Amino acid sequence: MIKLRLFIITIIIIIFTGCSSVPRFTSNNYKNEELKNSEDFSAYENYSSLETVYGIASFYADKYHGRITYGGEIYDMNKISAAHPVYPMNTIVRVTNLSNNKKVILRINDRMPKYDDRIIDLSLAAAKALDFVEAGLAKVKIEVLEWGKGKK
Repeated sequence: MIKLRLFIITIIIIIFTGCSSVPRFTSNNYKNEELKNSEDFSAYENYSSLETVYGIASFYADKYHGRITYGGEIYDMNKISAAHPVYPMNTIVRVTNLSNNKKVILRINDRMPKYDDRIIDLSLAAAKALDFVEAGLAKVKIEVLEWGKGKK
């Protein structure tokens, strides 16, 4: 009986928390939330790039809001942060939206699945700062400014 309950609970968890291959943006009321950046990255403004990568960014919002990130923090979609498939936690990056040249400096605090078509998954606040919420995806340049020493 206990094994059956554990099996059912496991199946339910897998169904409701499984990874998806589609972009993870879902917030319908994002315009009502205030953009918050609890970290000051102004000291990194003039840092040279240690590594530069180009690709597609997406963002994630409601579904993961309030959940624990891979880095151990509570994910707040209204704070500027990002998930990356391989960069160490706490890596500082500058992300530039190539269609409008808007930039944001942020810290990697979460892990994302590896996708062939995307290189970074940004928080809703970061997507707002880069002005691509409506589009859902954006061509970006990622510049590593400082390698994190967090878990890989």
